[in-house]
Amino acid sequence: MINIIDFFLNIDEYLISLVQVYGYYVYLILFAIIFLETGFVITPFLPGDSMIFVAGTLSAQGVLNPYMLFIIISLAAILGDTLNYWIGKYIGERVFHKYINEKYLDKTKEFYEKHGAKTIVIARYIPIVRTFAPFVAGVGKMNYLKFLIYNVVGGITWVAIFVFGGYFFGNIPFVRENLTFVVLAIILTSFIPPVIGWLRQRRKDKNLKN
Repeated sequence: MINIIDFFLNIDEYLISLVQVYGYYVYLILFAIIFLETGFVITPFLPGDSMIFVAGTLSAQGVLNPYMLFIIISLAAILGDTLNYWIGKYIGERVFHKYINEKYLDKTKEFYEKHGAKTIVIARYIPIVRTFAPFVAGVGKMNYLKFLIYNVVGGITWVAIFVFGGYFFGNIPFVRENLTFVVLAIILTSFIPPVIGWLRQRRKDKNLKN
């Protein structure tokens, strides 16, 4: 657990080490991480927002190419969601009761009920929900063309915000010198929407009981 926490909080150092060891192959590693995080419901713990932002800050320092990052990670995000959709469509109903925490699925379904197909875009910015949203879309047999449109829009905007956000803020001294705190802030901020939703639902349930 300590190693995982250390990886999240010092992801810039790990990425620099990967670049030094693997060179341009680091783009494939980043592709694989985002593809796995968005493509399989069993890997929602992999880094998403924070890793993309940090990669963007490194591109501002010349370690990585921001345009290569944007293209490769966007492709990974779109293909990952696509795979997750088809997994949900064809085998989701048969396996999720046995292998998947239903609380995560219930939360994602609540998002669909509230936001409709826009959930595919909105979920990109929320850990765990981001991984389960395309799967639930597949289980619910959402029209694929409709899903694809939201998938592409969500994937491109999500990656653009964090890659170029990291790129433009990466040379600011405060950000560069306090990157660990910035990463922690991104992680904590990304959990604010589901926490607020949980508190609202809890208050709603409490009112119903009273």
